[in-house]
Amino acid sequence: MRVALAGAGALCAGIGLARFAYVPLFPAMVAAGWVEGGEAGLLGACNLTGYLAGALGGRALGRRLGVPAALDAGMALVVLSFLACALHGPGLAWLLWLALWRGLAGLAGGILMSLAGPAVQAVLPPGQRPAAAGVVVAGIGAGVVAGALAVPALVPSGLPLAWAGLGLLSLLVWLGLRRGWPAPPAAETMRLPVGQPAPRAGALLLAYLLSAIGMVPPMVYLADLGVRGRGLEAAATALLWVLFGLGAAAGTLLGGRLSGRIGGRRTLALWMAVQVAALGLCLLPGASAVLLAAPLCGFAGVGASAVALAAAREIGGLSAGILWARATVIYALAQAVTGFALAALFHATGESHAAVFGAGLLASLAALAVAHAGRRPA
Repeated sequence: MRVALAGAGALCAGIGLARFAYVPLFPAMVAAGWVEGGEAGLLGACNLTGYLAGALGGRALGRRLGVPAALDAGMALVVLSFLACALHGPGLAWLLWLALWRGLAGLAGGILMSLAGPAVQAVLPPGQRPAAAGVVVAGIGAGVVAGALAVPALVPSGLPLAWAGLGLLSLLVWLGLRRGWPAPPAAETMRLPVGQPAPRAGALLLAYLLSAIGMVPPMVYLADLGVRGRGLEAAATALLWVLFGLGAAAGTLLGGRLSGRIGGRRTLALWMAVQVAALGLCLLPGASAVLLAAPLCGFAGVGASAVALAAAREIGGLSAGILWARATVIYALAQAVTGFALAALFHATGESHAAVFGAGLLASLAALAVAHAGRRPA
């Protein structure tokens, strides 16, 4: 499973740290006067747009450079993006600099997400693939937890040190695990075999798209819901993200193993039921409900990626890499569009958490219905 741990390291740095560690870091940046609070949406959109670009171009980069070299390129970009954000400057120039590097961090995450999982699947025997899918995507949860613990420890020493510290952590992950990068045959993950039709995976892709839409509220507004909506102390933001990350790690590991026993499509229906429960809890009053919702959101929302990866292998066979790349692009596009839509809804409703989490619940219910209908092979 060394190769699976290497894949997990790629997603730990590329998604767990490069994307999610920014969430607990942002309030400190506002308090220090580095950016205005209203600029959060711009920076988040830059990261999601970069992620979409990386998901679109990841397969081509892997085909051109080879998977190990492409993974190295993605990890190098993660490290550089953190170090670049440590170089604080004045005014608009700084905001544009930060937006550029947050976008490049998203680009790196998209590349790593589109390549790491399918490449690991391709080099392992069939019996190990479902569990390996869980291990790889569990790297996201590990990165979320690491970031949630590291940021509060680093911020008192200054924001430049916090950014640089996250870059150093990513560098250590890269150097420690890169020797285990998977090196699959090009045909296994990059091209559709000659004469083989494209896999029919409409139900899987639609359920994954709807899951992505449903997960935007907790991924963006969960901390704000806890602090401003449910009266938690500001310090509880880190706790919420630790719980989210622990749930994500559990959901991915268990999802991969259960997919190996009952199939990825059946497991996806179960995970969507958990996502519905998590979004429902976010609509209940009281701090205890949001504290319970946090790990369930991570369990279902991030765990769904491990389950979908296993299902893609079931459906796609040798073309699973192509199918997973499509799923990654669909997920990224859905979250980018939904992020802008929910920001507009949040503003139009006077910053109503019920509105955005209610929209997420509706999307999650639709994902559950689609996943339930498609849980058996055609």
